[in-house]
Amino acid sequence: MARAVSPSRKFWTTLAAWSVALVIFFPVFWMVLTSFKTEASAVATPPQLFSAEWTLANYQDVWARSDYPRFFWNSVVIALGSTLLGLAIAIPAAWSMAFVPGKRTKDLLMWMLSTKMMPAVAVMVPLYLVFQKLGLFDTRIGLVLALMLMNLPIIIWMLYTYFREIPGEILEAARMDGASLWNEIIYVLTPMAVPGIASTLLLNVILAWNEAFWTITLTTTKAAPLSAFIASFSAPQGLFYAKLSAASTMAIAPILILGWFSQKQLVRGLTFGAVK
Repeated sequence: MARAVSPSRKFWTTLAAWSVALVIFFPVFWMVLTSFKTEASAVATPPQLFSAEWTLANYQDVWARSDYPRFFWNSVVIALGSTLLGLAIAIPAAWSMAFVPGKRTKDLLMWMLSTKMMPAVAVMVPLYLVFQKLGLFDTRIGLVLALMLMNLPIIIWMLYTYFREIPGEILEAARMDGASLWNEIIYVLTPMAVPGIASTLLLNVILAWNEAFWTITLTTTKAAPLSAFIASFSAPQGLFYAKLSAASTMAIAPILILGWFSQKQLVRGLTFGAVK
């Protein structure tokens, strides 16, 4: 029988959760407010939370100075392309590890996860040279491949966790009915793991969208996504905080909106299999 939560414990738990959420959200809130300030108000000392003068000039300057739709479309193609390609590779891999494990399956999973602990700068030069040699530098396909490989361990780990919650007897029954390997994966396993696959897709789209190191390192102009769009607003004369905040707001707004409307699906997928 579940133990009832006392009102005082519920109050303090809720208060702690809201406090953490506000601390995390405050920098985003500050950035959005700064984007509507003048440059003088943005760098005022002491800092002003609310400015006496609000303006849309920063957004007008950012839009006039740069080709925002091109940066936005590059981000969409790179984020979705790397995620879908990663899922196409990770679903069969996670199926194999979950339902046909070998002696070294856990070691392999740990090794894949350990690659995420390696500093990105450690492989920057060789990857840069490979991209130059293969003609992938400053191309969308190059960034799709790079971000897919960077996030593939996370995709496989998440799918492996979700697939482990699916009873193997269901797949065995499909085999007895004559289902081939691909039919088993596509028509039996995948529909049952839709919440987990959807949350994996959403999380990796967010990771790819927010990636800055590789998108700036491996692009110049043609395939530059919104992370490079933000970086373009730093100048040798210094940072223009109001314009930089406007550019940052324009860059994160699409992914924030996506996260807001898909939060139920994301939470459902992240808790997939937690309650029997």
